[in-house]
Amino acid sequence: MAKNLVIVESPAKAKTIEKFLGKDFKVESSFGHIADLPSKELGVDVDGDFKPKYEVSKDKKAVVKKLKDLAQKAEMVWLASDEDREGEAIAWHLAESLNLDKNKTKRIVFHEITKSAIQKAIENPRGIDYDLVDAQQARRVLDRIVGYELSPVLWRKVKGGLSAGRVQSVSVRLIVEREREIQNFKPEASYRIDAEFSNEAGQAFKAKLPKNFSTKEEAQAFLEKNATAQFKVAELEKKPAKKSPAAPFTTSTLQQEASRKLYFSVSKTMTLAQRLYEAGLITYMRTDSVNLSDDARKGAQAEIESAYGSKFSKPRNYKGKTKGAQEAHEAIRPTDFSVHSVDIDRDQARLYDLIWKRAIASQMSDAKLERTTVKISASTHNDIFTANGEVITFEGFLKVYLEGTDDEDSEQEGMLPAMKTNEALLNNYITATERYTRAPYRYTEASLVKQLEELGIGRPSTYAPTISTIQNRNYVEKGTVEGVERNYSQLTLKNGQVKEKVLTEKVGSDKGKLVPTDIGMIVTDFLVNHFEHILDYNFTAKVEEDFDDIAEGKVDWTKMMKDFYKDFHPTVEDVQENAERESGERVLGTDPKTGRQVSVRLGKFGPMVQIGTAEEEEKPQFASLSPDQQLNTITFEEAMDLFKLPKQLGTYQGKGVEVNNGRFGPYVKHGDSFVSLPAGVDPLSVELDDAIVLIKEKQKADAPIYTYQGLPVQKGKGRFGPFIKWNNMFINVNKKYDWDNLSDSDIVELIEDKIQKEKDKLIHHWEEEGIRVEKARWGRHNVIQGKTKIELPKTVDVSDMTLEEAKALIAEKAPKKKTTKKKATKKKAASKKK
Repeated sequence: MAKNLVIVESPAKAKTIEKFLGKDFKVESSFGHIADLPSKELGVDVDGDFKPKYEVSKDKKAVVKKLKDLAQKAEMVWLASDEDREGEAIAWHLAESLNLDKNKTKRIVFHEITKSAIQKAIENPRGIDYDLVDAQQARRVLDRIVGYELSPVLWRKVKGGLSAGRVQSVSVRLIVEREREIQNFKPEASYRIDAEFSNEAGQAFKAKLPKNFSTKEEAQAFLEKNATAQFKVAELEKKPAKKSPAAPFTTSTLQQEASRKLYFSVSKTMTLAQRLYEAGLITYMRTDSVNLSDDARKGAQAEIESAYGSKFSKPRNYKGKTKGAQEAHEAIRPTDFSVHSVDIDRDQARLYDLIWKRAIASQMSDAKLERTTVKISASTHNDIFTANGEVITFEGFLKVYLEGTDDEDSEQEGMLPAMKTNEALLNNYITATERYTRAPYRYTEASLVKQLEELGIGRPSTYAPTISTIQNRNYVEKGTVEGVERNYSQLTLKNGQVKEKVLTEKVGSDKGKLVPTDIGMIVTDFLVNHFEHILDYNFTAKVEEDFDDIAEGKVDWTKMMKDFYKDFHPTVEDVQENAERESGERVLGTDPKTGRQVSVRLGKFGPMVQIGTAEEEEKPQFASLSPDQQLNTITFEEAMDLFKLPKQLGTYQGKGVEVNNGRFGPYVKHGDSFVSLPAGVDPLSVELDDAIVLIKEKQKADAPIYTYQGLPVQKGKGRFGPFIKWNNMFINVNKKYDWDNLSDSDIVELIEDKIQKEKDKLIHHWEEEGIRVEKARWGRHNVIQGKTKIELPKTVDVSDMTLEEAKALIAEKAPKKKTTKKKATKKKAASKKK
């Protein structure tokens, strides 16, 4: 038995650390938190000192028992969870739940999983930092109170199943307010002047006028002034300039840059970074520090000098702007700068490459540039054209890396040809293009993280779960805004003549940006109206500062809770009792046929249009909004069109054909078969001939391409790419195969590989009961019966699971039958008669 037990929170981390320690050490994982607040009650003593009621969850009891047994046999227990507040709380829960002897327990921390870092940590143990524990408890308790008390108010006053959260709701508010800015924005037109000139050597370059003209008439008058003008270089200025590298990554900047350059979601970035950290390849990934250790700077310097030469090296220190930065002592960097790339999962390798380049570039020389500004005068007026260009004279850090930007209007400056003052220039053309002012941009995940950080809301560990939560709760969705076409005018002066043409552009197209849903807007309005303090940006940032003060031992966390709760709880009770229901109702007008009110509001099954009111004798008529319509923007005409659906088109092949709107968009129904309409097609514009074309395409796509074991094989394309379908089994077709020309042998290989995989993942199968246990992702297992599926954590060993244990798990998961009030009353009456 090993003398030393080391407990970490992740199996991957345990595996990596075990490689660095000798036979006297055994490394075990707690699989994250072993204790938390109960799921079905508040679990906080709000009438006393706000003491949390922690409990070990069912799926962690086996882990706790195993760790307790190992701890009792070990001479020393080393608590090695992460070095942030969350990790400190895990260490504290382990010490409490395992009843660890303080004299036989040591706390160690490290921000990289390397041999030297682990050995250094063991040489410098410390006790549990209870200030950090209290800061984590304060966050957990405050967020539990806010969520637990606000959510039921939303259930009663808005819609069942909703939730609220301190950081979550503020994040949605940012997105809602941005959407309203966009909706209220009135674009203003002006005319931008661009020109192309050629120098005496015949080399062309672009220039522009630094001002715009308000009207077409002014723009045309300006172009006409230039029709007979002579042009020359009035002024030529060359200035040396430099660019400095960005600081190494923090959690926030990593999330932003991975979004810009790799198109990763925030949650995906954090998952991949966690794996890189646990594999010992990068330092701890939850940090708001931009500092690098002396050893790291020396390692970077050695690698830069070796790979690029000493003139590319410039060791630097960076200072962070984040107030209260405390999560870790270093920025995110590679643990070994000599490892330029890693041969692992492709996306992990791409993220590692980004981290390596950013960290190495931060220690490299400035890039040296030469910026040229040319001013061009005309003989017929006093306005000056300008042309800008830049040339890199020394690459410096640009040899490795350039930071991305969120500015969608940014233009890269190019090189200019050689020119001299007073040189005559030939004008090739001048254009005056009608341009409109642009509404504010919708947030991407990356720009939302940036905004939250700038406002001081949340901390590195909160960004990814917050953004995932607001999307999972359907308050926000990744936009599919197609945009609309808009005409604009362009005047061109060429060969002394001004000509006009009308061009078309698409505006408002925002795919992949964060767009609030109707429910997101309604909930935000309700919370802002009744709990403005909780959704106030300054309040949310002040709470983070309070957590920092608790972590530094300056503030007692229970006092903070009491100060918050004494105002918060009475407000909740008042709103619960007295506030009006909120449905986001808008009255659009009057139905011309019946004279009844037409309105839109949130209903039980989502946003809907209603003709009539509940107070009238005649029942109201209802129609659901289509997925691309919103309560706050739908027009009266669009609302009335919804009552024209479903639209009967006729018959085809002896079956009825109709077009309608569904939960996932407009579709054509042919008998029992459904065909989605292409994006942007208005269902009311679809006629029978259009529908028949779509039906034929679907029938062709659904036609069998092969028969295997007497059953047809079909092919199709879905959310996750191309697939074939056989025996109700969907089989992904990867890039190894030529999708358009699948051979019979390809089809057989794909099916047989899938059958074998299904067999390999089956652990138990009790056929008579229809119960099976299968391998799932990330080392987990599922117990399945019919449509019931129970996902078991990694900690559960299923190899010896019995049928009775599987049945018990399914029985626990199965929904309990509810007795309706009516039935209960009848039973009561019957028992009284007896």
